[in-house]
Amino acid sequence: MLRSLLEKKDTIEPSSDKMELTKSEENILQGKEGEGKKKAMEILVTLGEINEAEKLIPVKSVQVSGVSYMTIGDAGLDFIRDWANAGAKAAAFATLNPSGVDIDMAEELGYPEDFTKKQKQIIDVYTSMGITPSCTCTPYLAGNVPKSGEHIAWAESSSVIYANSVLGARTNVESGVSALACAIVGKTPYYGLHIEKNRKPTFEVKVEADIKDAADYAALGYIIGQESEGIPLFRGIKPSKDEMKLMGAALATGSIHMFHVDGITQEKIKEENLEKIIFTKSDLKDAYAKLNTEDEPDVVCIGCPHCSVEEAVEVIKSNPKKETWIFTARKNKDAIEKHARGKNVKIISDTCMVVSPLKALGIKSVGVNSAKAAFYCRNLSGLGVKFDKIKNLIK
Repeated sequence: MLRSLLEKKDTIEPSSDKMELTKSEENILQGKEGEGKKKAMEILVTLGEINEAEKLIPVKSVQVSGVSYMTIGDAGLDFIRDWANAGAKAAAFATLNPSGVDIDMAEELGYPEDFTKKQKQIIDVYTSMGITPSCTCTPYLAGNVPKSGEHIAWAESSSVIYANSVLGARTNVESGVSALACAIVGKTPYYGLHIEKNRKPTFEVKVEADIKDAADYAALGYIIGQESEGIPLFRGIKPSKDEMKLMGAALATGSIHMFHVDGITQEKIKEENLEKIIFTKSDLKDAYAKLNTEDEPDVVCIGCPHCSVEEAVEVIKSNPKKETWIFTARKNKDAIEKHARGKNVKIISDTCMVVSPLKALGIKSVGVNSAKAAFYCRNLSGLGVKFDKIKNLIK
């Protein structure tokens, strides 16, 4: 598939019929910078050729998924350990997606000792490669805020759609493997949502339902994400950033990785003759019905994606009557925790209800205001779900 680099002084040299690599990129591919980096370049070249990318581009930051022991298991741990042993090191600033446990609270919450041990090993391997163990799905709430127009390589679906839509950065949805390869090389293939023309809306959603709450935005995102493809342009709503976070996460349970909100999101929209979808009061009611399987959850879990400080404090000030777990980035934990003293609340970092083995703790059902959490807790973890507004869940 790849042909050897000819001995020329040109800046760009073709390496295949589809991809062009610089001389330094070809050197990496030939193993001149070590086996770990070679393996990463092979993955990026293959990914680029599959997607007909013309070249690789530098990235400002990378978010690596495939962190929870619940999702990658021993095979995943062995895979990343082999890569680290081959000398792989991050060439770009990179952070980690949530793990399966808040290690500092593992004993208090009752996590199995073996699970916690394996989870720590996973984080240690990533850290040995120079990746920051932030363990959050909201890196933009933990100090990593890409600028509009910057190219990044993020993997977690809710962070990807937020970065593209709200921040105006440019990223495709990387897999755990391709994101790690991007981190090691410091580049990503130039295709998809990195290209301006591919970021335009492809259909319009006219919202006629009365959307009042973050859970309503999540329900809206869930229905559109499950029933549509492309890039939606929403009209008739005025969400906050936290509400767009929940809506985007729900959209991404399908195959939508970017959205526009008329008058809210920053990228300019040219009026086009778009296919129109109307989201009605009946659609909103239908979303709640589809996401619910339980009447009384064992515990309320807020923070999928991870809570901002403002979201968390608002929940705490509502004085939950039911046991409530708030998941957030470690960087924000202290700022939130001081408000939770004496409340029926636990502040948990580094993990969330989706990638944590809650069944091992005896939890059979959860209350959530996140459609993403409702979808994956049911389909990935086999938990019962009560999806509702926070004020109803915690009373």
